[in-house]
Amino acid sequence: MADPHLRPELFLRLYLAPDAMLGPGKAALLAGIDRTGSISAAGRAMGMSYKRAWSLVETMNAMFEAPLVDSARGGPGGGGATLTETGQRVLALYRRIEADASAAAAPSVAALKALLRGQEA
Repeated sequence: MADPHLRPELFLRLYLAPDAMLGPGKAALLAGIDRTGSISAAGRAMGMSYKRAWSLVETMNAMFEAPLVDSARGGPGGGGATLTETGQRVLALYRRIEADASAAAAPSVAALKALLRGQEA
């Protein structure tokens, strides 16, 4: 019997320029920052250190003409982070590319699954 939780997934890493890559990890970090308002909380939710999360944010901010994340240092008033308008747009475009690629690949993925050992037609 097939595992109902198992489903094929398509993971995309876009090589936009020699030193500019955007993939599922960076997109998830952006989404987490948008959801939590915190680089630290977003990183923790992904199992990464604050240093690693901050490094990825710095990399993404440097990749585009405008920063993707705006952050404020912590302290008595608390810190925080938000996606800029450019960050919102980059994340939305990446998600659209993922959806388009998944839809385009669906028939081929189904054909591959049909060729797996023990699969019923």
